[in-house]
Amino acid sequence: MGEYPRPMHRALITLPLGLCVLSLTACPGKAPPRVETATASAPPPIHVPPGCEKDLSGDYHHAQNPAFRYLGQDDGRTLSLAVVRAWADGGVESPDAGSVGIVLHRTPEGFVGETRATGFSASGTPCPVAFPTEAVACTDAGLTLRAASSTSIDEGCRPATSGPAPVRQEQVLLRGQPDGGL
Repeated sequence: MGEYPRPMHRALITLPLGLCVLSLTACPGKAPPRVETATASAPPPIHVPPGCEKDLSGDYHHAQNPAFRYLGQDDGRTLSLAVVRAWADGGVESPDAGSVGIVLHRTPEGFVGETRATGFSASGTPCPVAFPTEAVACTDAGLTLRAASSTSIDEGCRPATSGPAPVRQEQVLLRGQPDGGL
């Protein structure tokens, strides 16, 4: 009877140890770390009219009204045109935050963006407005843009919910200074 408690004592010690080892071996192994491969999808291709992929920075003027000048800055993805007005004395106004501007982005959907300007509600409240604009042609001579020529806004400076749909017109901007200095 003196030897019986010893084996039980050993069994009590080895039983938890065995269960611990058994539980560790029954657990699934740690998954290896995931390694990201270079299979990231390429951005969709840009679709712009021929010639519009070139750097279009520079000076432009409106073909029908040379008093309107455009100062273009192109970073390869976005073309920004600041609209300035030329005066009879040969000077031009400086573009500022309140002046009209055109911003076009080269995208899979085309060379698209908007013309930003200040419009006025029926009561005369100045309101920021944006007209959808797209480049439809880019040549060495200049740019052809298609944009809405007008829009309607309510007293809260929001697009009006009624009224005629905006009409889009093409505008031609020619490179360089116009003949005659204006």
